[in-house]
Amino acid sequence: MEIKSSTKYFAELVGTFSLVLFGCGTAVVAGVTTGSGPDGVGLLGIAIAFGFTVVAMCYAIGGISGCHVNPAITIAMLTAGKIKANEALGYIIAQFIGATLAAGVLYLIQGGDPHWALGEWGLGSNGWGEGYGAGYNTASAFIAEAVFTFLFLFVIFASLSKWGNSTMAGLAIGVTLMLIHLVCIRITGTSVNPARSFGPAVFAGGKALGQLWLFIVAPIVGGVLAAIVWKMVDKQRA
Repeated sequence: MEIKSSTKYFAELVGTFSLVLFGCGTAVVAGVTTGSGPDGVGLLGIAIAFGFTVVAMCYAIGGISGCHVNPAITIAMLTAGKIKANEALGYIIAQFIGATLAAGVLYLIQGGDPHWALGEWGLGSNGWGEGYGAGYNTASAFIAEAVFTFLFLFVIFASLSKWGNSTMAGLAIGVTLMLIHLVCIRITGTSVNPARSFGPAVFAGGKALGQLWLFIVAPIVGGVLAAIVWKMVDKQRA
């Protein structure tokens, strides 16, 4: 039985909503130690939150939409010929809506904390440079986002291929995202996902919104390169 496109789009919206709410929510609510609460979960906890959310969503909606929950993944799949252009557009729109709704919910929740202020890169926004993370420059941020998105997509293509173990693909993909976060959080806050960056930046504004271009361009570049490389690998192995 063929799944309706609208059902796929809704699944992508819910999946992306969950990724941003759980991931960014962990970073904002529980990521650091504050005077108003218990010890934070730290970088490892944030990485686990993003990775495990992807694992959960892969098994929840993977059979419906493929669980892209990421425009870079959808564009890479389009490049690899695994999704049609009109459907890819619907996926991307749903992903951006889901991420924005999640950031809005997180904003409303945090508004109830008397000790919370939105800040320059609020709601788990991605960024780089002075005042953000370890202060890495633009080149480092772009390279990190492009290279790690490339690796992320390569794992996705390989895991879901006829040579991979598709039953364990969700776990492999989620663990890979967790590992990426462990490296990239102090560089860019870790995006590898334009929608994940877009949602919080809309509410944070300022530098978060001004730097958004990198978190759209670099992941797409990395994803498209991964699709091209995987097509070459797949063709040779075939």
